[in-house]
Amino acid sequence: MKKVELKLETLTCPSCIKKIETTLSKAEGVNAVKVLFNSSKVKAEIDEGQTSADKLKEIVSNLGYEVLELKA
Repeated sequence: MKKVELKLETLTCPSCIKKIETTLSKAEGVNAVKVLFNSSKVKAEIDEGQTSADKLKEIVSNLGYEVLELKA
């Protein structure tokens, strides 16, 4: 398991959290995901054999959120 952290542009509403958490939790290889509203961060635990940090970044970007920083 690998921990990944994405820093996003400022989140504006609680529904953003639900949208990101729901979408990422359904993605293959994602074991856990938590969105931190106040710090605009997404923390996830992934199985590198099934997905990658870049794939998570792509999914979040496709939802319409700008990823400012990626830590893997």
